Amino acid sequence: MKNNVKYILLSVFLTVLSVVACRKTEYSFGNIKTPSNISITATIQGANTSNPTGDGSGIVNFIVSATDAITYKIYFGNGDSVLAPTGTATYKYTLLDTNAYTITVNAIGTGGATSTLSKQIKVLYKFQIPSAILAALTNGSTKNWAIAKDTVGHFGVGPTSTFSPDWYQAQPNEKPSCAYGGIITFVQSGANAITVNVNNQGSSFLIAASTAYYGFSGGDGCYPLNAGGTKNLGFSSSNSGSGSSNSTGVQFTVPGNGIIGFGTGGSTYEILSLTSKVMELRNIGIDGNAWYQLLKAQ
Repeated sequence: MKNNVKYILLSVFLTVLSVVACRKTEYSFGNIKTPSNISITATIQGANTSNPTGDGSGIVNFIVSATDAITYKIYFGNGDSVLAPTGTATYKYTLLDTNAYTITVNAIGTGGATSTLSKQIKVLYKFQIPSAILAALTNGSTKNWAIAKDTVGHFGVGPTSTFSPDWYQAQPNEKPSCAYGGIITFVQSGANAITVNVNNQGSSFLIAASTAYYGFSGGDGCYPLNAGGTKNLGFSSSNSGSGSSNSTGVQFTVPGNGIIGFGTGGSTYEILSLTSKVMELRNIGIDGNAWYQLLKAQ
């Protein structure tokens, strides 16, 4: 009899334990509220009536709000995003020139309930020229440069896979006089702006592959090229795959015919090295090769 009572009590205990173990834990989020009345304020740094896209810094301050929101996800329109619990965020756009971005905000409420609002903005970004480049290139105002004709390798060419003139380096004073008579003047025209004026004295040296690009025909030699007067340079980070061991990481584009010392049909020059006295430029010519120039300060 005693054993039967024991078995009955054990059976009851196991049954209760099984029921307790199978019971699901219940959670409560309270009332689920979907955010409403979303607002997006985007203040572009330096924006005014004359410069609605900003001062070129690319910096934008965001303030977002919504009724019943507990946090926000802000998408900046270029693939980047941030979680902003306070509804505030600062972001720097770095795509050159003026570009349009669609800002999207997800206002998130209890239980993950979400409302969405989008707004388009236009932002100007100008590459910030490093102060060392500004100083060495222009001396803070105006500086003249010329081809370093007395130096081996003042002209050169190599493959685009390297950053040196592996195929050819000009010997001192090897080229015709038109290759050496030009004066290249760089002027700091603003806090973050440089212009160039190439006085080629009426003619420039062109490589054969580029003569048609400049409106001529023939082989390597001197051609009566109009250098085009003062031009605003467009600076940016180099996109050649170079590194700190072989380049400054900065390049500039010359509008128009794009010529600096001699013509290759290319208009973008990477500054491989730059001191107050010597500058080495790398330029991809119309023939697909990497061309080099050595310039010296006057």
